[in-house]
Amino acid sequence: MDLVQNFPFFSIMLSMFSGIVSPVLPPAAAKWVNRAAVTVIGALSLVLLLYLLGTGESYVFMMGHFPAPWGNEIRAGVLEAGMALFFCIIMLLSLLGGNHKLLTEVAGEKQSLYYILVNLLLSSLLALVYTNDIFTAYVFVEINTITACGLIMIRETGRTIEAAVRYMIMSLLGSGMLLLGLCILYDLTGHLLMSNMREQVAILAQSGEYHMPLLVTIALISVGLSIKSALFPFHAWLPDAYGYSTVSSAAILSSLVSKGYIFLLIKLIYRVFGFQVFHDSKIVNVLFLFGLMGMIFGSLSAIWENDIRRMIAFSSVAQIGYIFMGIGMGTQAAMTASLFHVMSHAATKSLLFISAAGLTDASGGSKKFADLTGAGYRDVEAGIAFTVGALSMVGLPLFSGFISKLLFAQAAVQNTGKLLPALIVLGISTVLNAIYFMKTVIRIYTPVGDEVRSRPASGGRALYVAALMGFIVLNLLLGVNSQPIVDMIGQGLGMFA
Repeated sequence: MDLVQNFPFFSIMLSMFSGIVSPVLPPAAAKWVNRAAVTVIGALSLVLLLYLLGTGESYVFMMGHFPAPWGNEIRAGVLEAGMALFFCIIMLLSLLGGNHKLLTEVAGEKQSLYYILVNLLLSSLLALVYTNDIFTAYVFVEINTITACGLIMIRETGRTIEAAVRYMIMSLLGSGMLLLGLCILYDLTGHLLMSNMREQVAILAQSGEYHMPLLVTIALISVGLSIKSALFPFHAWLPDAYGYSTVSSAAILSSLVSKGYIFLLIKLIYRVFGFQVFHDSKIVNVLFLFGLMGMIFGSLSAIWENDIRRMIAFSSVAQIGYIFMGIGMGTQAAMTASLFHVMSHAATKSLLFISAAGLTDASGGSKKFADLTGAGYRDVEAGIAFTVGALSMVGLPLFSGFISKLLFAQAAVQNTGKLLPALIVLGISTVLNAIYFMKTVIRIYTPVGDEVRSRPASGGRALYVAALMGFIVLNLLLGVNSQPIVDMIGQGLGMFA
């Protein structure tokens, strides 16, 4: 076995070890350990991605070298390595972009705790990406839930505690449904490894035996992960969780946590149920309907908001609707569009939350639209960054959001049964996106004469601007160099199958 094939295991263990050592370190040291760990894991993921692109094949790594049913497995392919690399980039830029606010948002004695949570969150995301074992997946789903809840409530205001409780209730509901589905699936197949389960599911589907229990299992797992991903109408926890947490937490939660659950769902569709079995179950139609509803109602809620952070949060409801619309179309092209939008939304939503922090700081700390008038002049870099993110969400060419909507439209054209509703809602959602994002851009660039409420703080300004520029470059790369990424996603889905 080549050394590079150990990199997924090294990455998970490094992020977990970083979380373990952080409590005994002073906050400054814990911060640097966290940044170093994320950077090293990103480098390992890049090397692994290049290796897999060269070989053109996925591989399985047996932990402890014990075969099933006693052992646990990690599986690495092009899609897994690419997603791990992308998650590391987003997390690093999100932490750098919110670094200047962390000292005021989190009490000094809890700074180290914050980095424990971030490290454990990264380890859980990597485990969800790489694991080939459904029990391990469930364990890290719960670790992901607990750390995300901690990132919400660590700010310790009344609204964040309320948001964390609401998030925990909804997440536990989703986790319960997921666990029940996995238990039934284990009872039906007798296996925990995804590849072995898929063989048994294919036999059951072909014979027609246990048809109803298998259908119930698919429904429980799909709905459970949909709830945890904040698919409409299970999104009530999301606006407060994103709107009142720390800047870095909002960027990480909106970009990574829900995407980890979505990636796991897609993985289970291909690696456990089989794409055709999942499609024939008709669960795709339910996800398609909820996705369309999320695109509309998430955007309408964003239009009615008067708080920029909550407006961006409600926009996430609409964007998650896009992803599930693609999953619900039930075609390879639509699944590719959904995975590309996972990346596009992650890059853009973090950019919006972090740039919005600069705009509110330049407006006396107010998040109300009336007070944001002219904020783009008071914080030039934040204004430019927010405008780029807004144009991407609307779907202007050159930005990643345009490619996402183009891929969804192409996928809809190839699916005659869902062509009209998909294209109609895609068009309506785009118009609604333009209404609330362009309204905000116009607001921040409306002159207010000589009035200046506050100016950007100089402390940590260089890192803040660097993070904004990093997100802008990432967004443009996804927009103008999308074909290699789309090809990589297609190759990765082929490896899944």
